Amino acid sequence: MNTERRERLRDAAIDVLAGSGARGLTHRAVDAVAQVPEGTTKNYFATRDALLRAVAERCVELYDRIPAEPPSDRAGLARLLSALLADVEGPGRPRLQAVFELQAEAARKPWLAAVLDAVTATDFARFRQAVRAAGLPATPARVSAITLALHSAVLHLLTGGPRTIEAAGLNDLDLFVGDLLDSVFGP
Repeated sequence: MNTERRERLRDAAIDVLAGSGARGLTHRAVDAVAQVPEGTTKNYFATRDALLRAVAERCVELYDRIPAEPPSDRAGLARLLSALLADVEGPGRPRLQAVFELQAEAARKPWLAAVLDAVTATDFARFRQAVRAAGLPATPARVSAITLALHSAVLHLLTGGPRTIEAAGLNDLDLFVGDLLDSVFGP
């Protein structure tokens, strides 16, 4: 099969999932967004589950490509975490929206939960490495607190209205991250 077309279909499926939700993810919708003849997506991904798997795997691949310089100190860690959160409003937004849609589907599809587990497990490992590189104590509890706080922050940045964003302190990402690090490691 045509690898370039397959990637185009998977990227289009991310856009459909992000824009229309899980119910809107159909073969026809992906064909339309990818601007390919009707039936093309079904030729590559015969079932809806195959399409969901393809989107999940593509999200994992895209996540693995996010460049991240290891921080050399606490300030560098803060910049890294702020940049990751800022990406929610940038080019990472459709992928993150798609991941949250996939996670909702995964609650009913254990095979999908296993595919998505790679992203979450990678987050804990990446943040542990970043905390260590910054010279801070990377205990399991501290890494979990940071990772879970960032996951929650991403969800609120994707879905929250202005009052929620303000109540969570996400209207100033640098301040949010600074306060998070102070809470976890002390000032």
